[in-house]
Amino acid sequence: MEIKGKNVLVFGSGISGIAACKLLLAQQAQVILYDGNTSLDPEALKEKTGEVQVILGDLSKDVMESLALVVLSPGVPMDLPVVEEMKALQIPIWGEVELAYVYGKGDVLAITGTNGKTTTTSLLGEIMKAYKDSVFVVGNIGNPYTDAVLSMAEDSVAVAEMSSFQLETIHSFAPKVSAILNITPDHLNRHHTMEAYIAAKENITVNQTEEDTCVLNYEDEVLRPFGETLKAKVIFFSSARRLEEGVFLEDGKIVLKLNGEAEEVLCTIDELQLLGTHNYENVMAAAACAKAYGVPTEVIRKVVKAFAGVEHRIEFVAEKQGVTYYNDSKGTNPDAAIRGIKAMNRKTVLIGGGYDKDSSYDEWIQAFDGKVKKLVLIGATREKIAECAKANGFEDYVFADTFEEAFEKCVKYAEPGDAVLLSPACASWGMFKNYEQRGEIFKELVRALPET
Repeated sequence: MEIKGKNVLVFGSGISGIAACKLLLAQQAQVILYDGNTSLDPEALKEKTGEVQVILGDLSKDVMESLALVVLSPGVPMDLPVVEEMKALQIPIWGEVELAYVYGKGDVLAITGTNGKTTTTSLLGEIMKAYKDSVFVVGNIGNPYTDAVLSMAEDSVAVAEMSSFQLETIHSFAPKVSAILNITPDHLNRHHTMEAYIAAKENITVNQTEEDTCVLNYEDEVLRPFGETLKAKVIFFSSARRLEEGVFLEDGKIVLKLNGEAEEVLCTIDELQLLGTHNYENVMAAAACAKAYGVPTEVIRKVVKAFAGVEHRIEFVAEKQGVTYYNDSKGTNPDAAIRGIKAMNRKTVLIGGGYDKDSSYDEWIQAFDGKVKKLVLIGATREKIAECAKANGFEDYVFADTFEEAFEKCVKYAEPGDAVLLSPACASWGMFKNYEQRGEIFKELVRALPET
């Protein structure tokens, strides 16, 4: 699409929207930055983006009718009335990912899934950096894809973490290698149905051809049959069984058996710095993506052994007075939080609760399995979780009105030899700007505790 001199509206003034504005200005488009929040400062937004027109509050039909393209930020729902109006006017609507893909250069390796995306993307990014000179780790991981586009060359590789929100608004986006790690209920307040959520995740493969590769979790009941429907070559990984072809965990070893070649051991799980079966799956997925792209096994092996994980994901913070503290603020849904609990190897005092994404908490409570000695509940979901806990026979919970109060109660209940785990099974919105801020505050509180 030729956008030089044409009116292009960027919907949403967060980091993705700001980055999209800058890329569009570089393409010499006439850029309009729109946000429904009237309390924002237009001049401050212009300082961040460059010379754009800023519209806050209502968007007139005259402006809409002048548009050649709309670029939606990931946080903007597709079913908003104003977006429905744009659709009715048949204005092309792209996401920030589509914009970046159209104007970017080089190859894309893209990863999605309900859980494990950030760890897998970070690890694959490190593998690719060990293999190639020009690598950009972008997307839902916190670095806008559009921010990197102007620095890309034909031999560049973008390793992209893709959320379901981002995948709703793609058109031509076609990664050389894609991966779907797992699918469990999440973001149903946005997608409304599990079917719509699954469709958004599977959209990562929609434009792939026979020359591309898709990496899938063989143990996922949605993804196993989905693999049979794809044009792209499929590589499965499994933490539960030996595969005739793929990447699998067997006798404490991660094994590669690809392209009809002899199998080789990538590493043992004891050689990894990551904890838990879910992290072994992340390693297998990243290794499969890298092998599909042609990275030598020895390069992959060296990086996976050295990789220490990502911040806010079952992150060891400190041991204070015999109690070990872990920050799993990225456990923003029940399935992710189950993984956090399973990684604990001692009695645990757990902080849970937050923003309500219409999740069900039964499986999370059931995963406590005698390991959680006290559950400290905060946020909008605390009563809902408490009712669920009682229904599942767990009544060792207390409420806290603030995060600081919750932390104080954890310190009170934890004894030497115990763990305190922040793994809320809920989003942070309403109490915090994002899960990163929640995790940072937790770590600050831990570090402020006396050593003895």
